[in-house]
Amino acid sequence: MTASNAVLAILFSLLLGAMIPGPSFVVVARNAIGISRADGLATALGMGVGGIFFGGIALAGLYTLLVAVEWLYIALKVAGGLYLIHIAWKIWRGAVQPMHMPNRDDAPALTRSARKSFWLGLTTQLSNPKTAIWYGSIFAALLPQHPPLWCYFVLPPMVFAIETGWYTVVALGFSSPRPRDMYLRAKKWIDRIASGVIAMLGLRLVLTAGRTGL
Repeated sequence: MTASNAVLAILFSLLLGAMIPGPSFVVVARNAIGISRADGLATALGMGVGGIFFGGIALAGLYTLLVAVEWLYIALKVAGGLYLIHIAWKIWRGAVQPMHMPNRDDAPALTRSARKSFWLGLTTQLSNPKTAIWYGSIFAALLPQHPPLWCYFVLPPMVFAIETGWYTVVALGFSSPRPRDMYLRAKKWIDRIASGVIAMLGLRLVLTAGRTGL
C-alpha cells in the first residue's frame, strides 16, 4: 500500500470510529440541544483538537508504547473512566435545573459558555483511552513503518477536519428547532439518560482496566 492510500485508509477508518456513538457523541449532542448551537460547535471544535493530539501521539508510536508499558494503559483507562463518571454526575445534578436560553444580548455569557463547552469537548475526547487505542492501532496497522515526511504534516490537520467535521454535523443536526423543543419538554429525563450512558461507559472503563490486551 502506498503512503497516499494508507493516509486515505486511515482517515476513512477514523471517520467510521467517530461515527460510532460514544461519550463524545453524547456530549456534543447534549450541548447542541440543551445549551445552544454555538456550544455544540465549540464542543465539536474541542473534539477536533483532541483528534490532533491523538493523531500526533499515534504518529509518535503510542500503540507500541502502550503494548510495552501495561500499567500506563491501565492508568489511562482508570483515569478516563473516572473523568467520564464525573461528567455524568454533573449532568445528573443539572437535570432538574431550569434551562436558561441565551439570546443576542447575552454575548459575554455566550462567549464564556462556548469556551467552557470547548474545554468540555477537548477533555472528554482526551479522557477516553479507547480513542487513543483506536488511533494507535489504526496508525500502526495502516501507516508504513517509515512513512514519508509529508505524512507528518498532512495527517494532523486532516484528522482535525475529520473529527471536527463529523461532530459539527452532529451539533447542527441536534441544534435545529425540533430536537431543541423536544429537549426542553423532556430535559430532566434526557439529561438523566445521557448521564446514565456516560456513567456506564466510564464504569466499564474502570472495571475492565485490569484486563490485558489492547
